[in-house]
Amino acid sequence: MSSKSELSMNEQQQDDKPSQDQNPSPGPNQNPNSNPNQNPNQPNLDQSLNAIQQLGTTGIPQFQESNIHCITIIGQIEGHMILPPQNKTTKYEHIIPQLVAAEQNNKIEGILIILNTVGGDVEAGLAIAEMIASMSKPAVTLVLGGGHSIGVPIAVSGNVSFIAETATMTIHPIRMNGLVIGVPQSFEYLEKMQERVTKFVVTHSNITEETFRSLMLKTGELTRDIGTTIIGSEAVSHGLINRVGGIGEALNELKLQIARAKGEVH
Repeated sequence: MSSKSELSMNEQQQDDKPSQDQNPSPGPNQNPNSNPNQNPNQPNLDQSLNAIQQLGTTGIPQFQESNIHCITIIGQIEGHMILPPQNKTTKYEHIIPQLVAAEQNNKIEGILIILNTVGGDVEAGLAIAEMIASMSKPAVTLVLGGGHSIGVPIAVSGNVSFIAETATMTIHPIRMNGLVIGVPQSFEYLEKMQERVTKFVVTHSNITEETFRSLMLKTGELTRDIGTTIIGSEAVSHGLINRVGGIGEALNELKLQIARAKGEVH
């Protein structure tokens, strides 16, 4: 009688034990805190919320490895002086290392420069323009919105330049901030700085020096400055920019330039 009772009690205890098949122990590479019933294909809620907060969308297209490196120059070009925090700026010490890295990287075969800038520091802008112009790899520039002031030399520094139909470019003489000493040397310094900008633009575009200077010194168009604002096709007609186009045309031209550099297209 007692043996039968012990047997029934043992069977009941075995029935009460959880089955190993129902609740398997986590493997060596499995997170013990993870929910085994969670669908692995279900997007992470925290990541979705973060994407909405940062980008205004639940997700962005996945970036695949490319042989083209894109650099954006937006806002005001910041040089040796730090601009106020409310200004949207492009720091030249961030752009120059990117250009050096792209020049040394064998996987990068072309550079796309996208501009929407109001201008900024003259020497910083010229440094960026000279770096782009001196690269051995093809570079295409695209002006979206605006490529004003010292953004003009950067816009013409690539092998081929594009401008959007509604984009604008302001051409005006350089100006000096801070202490100005009323001596002839101050004027001579400004003349030399202006000559550097003019020479670079004329050398790297199809505009003549006479046309560029006439646009730069024009009066009556800008309310608080002398100079000219040209829009889209006007920049092409003056020879400052090569073509009117957008991102599709710029990428197609850059791919063509890469193929020519590799000897695939003549």
